[in-house]
Formats: sequence, C-alpha cells, structure tokens
Amino acid sequence: MNSSDKLNTTERRELDNSEFGLPQQRAYPMPDAAHVRAAEAYFRYAPDTEKAELARNILRKAEEFGVKVNSPTILEWAQK
Repeated sequence: MNSSDKLNTTERRELDNSEFGLPQQRAYPMPDAAHVRAAEAYFRYAPDTEKAELARNILRKAEEFGVKVNSPTILEWAQK
C-alpha cells in the first residue's frame, strides 16, 4: 500500500471481496487498521439497507486489526 493510506485504483482492484465492508458493491475497503477507522467514520453515509452488514464487517475487521470500535451506532446496527 502507498504511504498516503489512500488506495489507488490498482491497489483497490487487487483487494479480495472479503476486504470490503460491503463486498457486493466493493465499498468500504478495509485492508488495514487505518481503513477500518475510515469505514467507521463514513458509516453514517451507508444506506440503511446495508448498515447491519457493514457494521458486522467493520467489527470483524476491527477485531482482526486490533481496532477498538466505540461507536454505539455501529454496535447497535451490528445486532440487527
């Protein structure tokens, strides 16, 4: 990954679907801790129909990378 923590087109294309918060749309990439935090920050922009899946995937990737998710909104959506 490049030093700016922003994925370029090639890097994003090379990610497996499992690296995304919403794999079907390949949205919310989370290949590392910085991107897990970004997905958490942008969670509110996800469509309500996708939030439960995204919340669960954020928590799964957060655990993988040792990121503490404090958002009560994400924790609530993950239970739905």
